Amino acid sequence: MKKFAGLALILLVHVFFAQTAMGNDSRTALVPLPSIDDFTRGEDGWGFGLGLSVEYEAAYEGSDEFEFEVDPAGAVQWRSGDNIYYWAGEALGWRGLRSETWFFDAAVAFDEGREEGDSDDGRLDGLGDNDETTELVLQARRAFDSDWRYWLDGRLTASDDGSLGLIAVGRRFGDQTDGTGQELSLAVVFHDSDYANRDFGINSEQSADSGLAETDLDGGFRSIGVNYNLRYFVSENWQILGEAVYEHYGSDVRDSPIARSDYEAEVGIGAVYVF
Repeated sequence: MKKFAGLALILLVHVFFAQTAMGNDSRTALVPLPSIDDFTRGEDGWGFGLGLSVEYEAAYEGSDEFEFEVDPAGAVQWRSGDNIYYWAGEALGWRGLRSETWFFDAAVAFDEGREEGDSDDGRLDGLGDNDETTELVLQARRAFDSDWRYWLDGRLTASDDGSLGLIAVGRRFGDQTDGTGQELSLAVVFHDSDYANRDFGINSEQSADSGLAETDLDGGFRSIGVNYNLRYFVSENWQILGEAVYEHYGSDVRDSPIARSDYEAEVGIGAVYVF
């Protein structure tokens, strides 16, 4: 039911904004930002990107254990004017450009949750597994001008496990209009109490089983972070992509016994073949 509800909301958002759609034939990508993939080459119809990425990242939220992970990269997309419908890994959604400076994205995404076995050092033993969940992700970006050199971003992730919000400001480097180049953003992240305790809370039963102190977090400030993206075509069809993320936790999160580190970091690089 949650998946159908999310899809219905996506369609409602699309119908609401479709009446205000404005074309922009001078721009190849829907939005010229490397953090927003567009494999349609500026043409209506299907766009496909298929590849792999290798990431070096924390084993779980708050972990001081790091590991390599290989994930699929790319997406299946359908473009119609200033609208793209897409399936990217574990997300199904719609994104659209409204005027030259407003971008919206709505998606239903799958979150794998957390398992005790995610910690090789046994630091999650006794905490049990966090259930898998389906999330609704809503995003809006507002550019300061039509070339998208600087922009503001707002994002909301909501599920039965709570809500997480993000506010960011970013800058694009390079003059490409095909969605390649480099991008740097600074973000502030907030969560409600349900979301905070999903990742960092410890109830009485978990405390008894794990030996960790019982922890109940309030909602509010979660972290501040920096995100760097790059995307380039190295040939007609091959595209390389990279990302580096640093997130520094707020004091409430750092006080949780689950947070073995004050920060979370991730570095990834990949290659995609664009059909």
